[in-house]
Amino acid sequence: MKTPTVSRTIAPAGPAARSPRSERRRPARGISRHLPTSPWLFAAPGLLIVGAFSLYPFVSTLVNAFTDRRTLVAGKYVGLANFEELLHDDMFWIGLRNSTLYVLGVVPALVILPLLLAMLVQRHIPGITFFRSAFYTPVVASIVVVGLIWVWMLDDRGLVNAVLEAVGVGKVGFLSDQWLLLGSAMAVTVWKGLGYYMIIYLAALANVPRELHEAAAVDGAGAVRRFFTVTVPAVRSTMVLVGALSSVAAFKVFSEVYLMAGPSGGPAGEDTTLVMLVQRVGTGLTGRVGYASAISVVVFVVTVALMLLVLRADRKEDA
Repeated sequence: MKTPTVSRTIAPAGPAARSPRSERRRPARGISRHLPTSPWLFAAPGLLIVGAFSLYPFVSTLVNAFTDRRTLVAGKYVGLANFEELLHDDMFWIGLRNSTLYVLGVVPALVILPLLLAMLVQRHIPGITFFRSAFYTPVVASIVVVGLIWVWMLDDRGLVNAVLEAVGVGKVGFLSDQWLLLGSAMAVTVWKGLGYYMIIYLAALANVPRELHEAAAVDGAGAVRRFFTVTVPAVRSTMVLVGALSSVAAFKVFSEVYLMAGPSGGPAGEDTTLVMLVQRVGTGLTGRVGYASAISVVVFVVTVALMLLVLRADRKEDA
């Protein structure tokens, strides 16, 4: 009886011996040749947007700061003439004073008050979600709407003065007095920014170990002492971040003061800020674009200096 033979096909050796899997992998090796340029293709739209709306205006402002360019006139190179004119411009010094006062008045409040508010709303009690939403509502509201609401409230015939008259205090010129108007604008900035920085602090407080508070409580530390010995050191880096963000935003303030003081900048323009001065000088058919660019460069330098000072102070405390 014959045993059936099984025929076997011997695969050829060498380059011709390729499995179907290797054939499928071949296109992948071809695609890998283009990987070095592929990320740039994906990033190109974003880079174009950043270049067109951020980098180009920044470079253009630097160039225009050394020219006498106007809105409809190209202008020519004038060197440091615009910056020399700034030193003798009373409105520039008024704007610098008001912007500096704005930082000194707003930043401490936006560093401390949102932290206290975050500690209050982080408690798990019934209805706390409603208060979190209520405190955050001003953040998502339009600054124009917020400004107009506060103008109506602080006007001579507004709600606040009506209440003051009812209790016998009399009317207060919130929008007619130079310093009260600036203080009112600061209050609007603080009121609108509380919810935003509260969210940042809530994220930081969530990372504070609860065992630290429990250990401090066992040692006899009260709520105030635990705040300064446990909470503040734990969120100090976040406080530095909030201080840097709020200081830059406060120095570049425009909308709040513009809406409450008007285009003129309050009585005799005494409440004008630097950014308002840029808008006033550099816009219109006869706007001095070169001079406004020089003011913008000063604003940029001061804001960078503020951030560096905050970061340096933080490093000193770490050392």
